[in-house]
Amino acid sequence: MTDRTDPAHEPAAEDDASVTEADRSLFRDAVGPVADVNRAPRRKRERTLPSARPAIREADERAVIGELLDEPPPDVETGDDLVYRSEGVQLSVMRRLRRGHYRCQAELDLHGMVVDVARHCLAVFLRDALDRDHRCVRIVHGKGLRSGHRGPVLKTKVAGWLRQRNEVLAFCSARPNDGGTGAVYVLLRRG
Repeated sequence: MTDRTDPAHEPAAEDDASVTEADRSLFRDAVGPVADVNRAPRRKRERTLPSARPAIREADERAVIGELLDEPPPDVETGDDLVYRSEGVQLSVMRRLRRGHYRCQAELDLHGMVVDVARHCLAVFLRDALDRDHRCVRIVHGKGLRSGHRGPVLKTKVAGWLRQRNEVLAFCSARPNDGGTGAVYVLLRRG
């Protein structure tokens, strides 16, 4: 409890003129005893950091969308054998390609690479093959045996990428002695 006679609790001198001692006494009787409130020191509000879950979820969703957009078109067969023939390529040409009658003038081995590196290497390889006037090349993408439940990742990616390239007339899985279903023969347009 606070002592009422404490000078710190007395009104300032300028208030003395309007407030009489009778007023003060009446006020004290009405209010009663006064006690200091011992407040605990104010706690600082802890900043809560946003959860990392939404950021992780968004990154996962972006990755899935990227993979979906990067899938091969539905008209490319992605079973064991890969086969694609652009419009205007004769069936006899395709048959000769499948039988390995065209001599492969260059080879690119992609298996074991990550997708982004493989895509870049494929683009550089095809550009170089066109510059050298190669007509038929072989691309080894692997069979995807270590890809687990996802299946052959590079095999389907390579099929989609080749399908999108204007310089590619046709492609098909290679003969067993040239890599079988782990490689493709690619027939290129003449430059």
